Amino acid sequence: MEAKAIAKGLRTSPLRARLVADMIRGKSVQEALTILNNVNNKSAKLTKKVLDSAIANAVNNESADVNTLYVKEARVDAGPTMKRHFFDSRSHIGHRDHRTSHIIIVVATKN
Repeated sequence: MEAKAIAKGLRTSPLRARLVADMIRGKSVQEALTILNNVNNKSAKLTKKVLDSAIANAVNNESADVNTLYVKEARVDAGPTMKRHFFDSRSHIGHRDHRTSHIIIVVATKN
């Protein structure tokens, strides 16, 4: 059985969040939580919240055992980009894009 959790519109770059998602993909839930607790990164904190939600969905909705869960899928998609403009040198307009992410985590039981 599978359980899924999604967080949309998170204020972190998808490139940075994918580095964290690659670390936990395919690992057991306990091992993934240990990795996320030891990574000093904003994306790791956000990914940990989504992983906790996926674990809670599996335990409460599917009656799964926490010890048999593993991270089946950890995916980071790009969300909408907030475009911000500012005055630059020589009367030009500069821009700074604030990227957002959608984090999707699926946990499943090992057979």
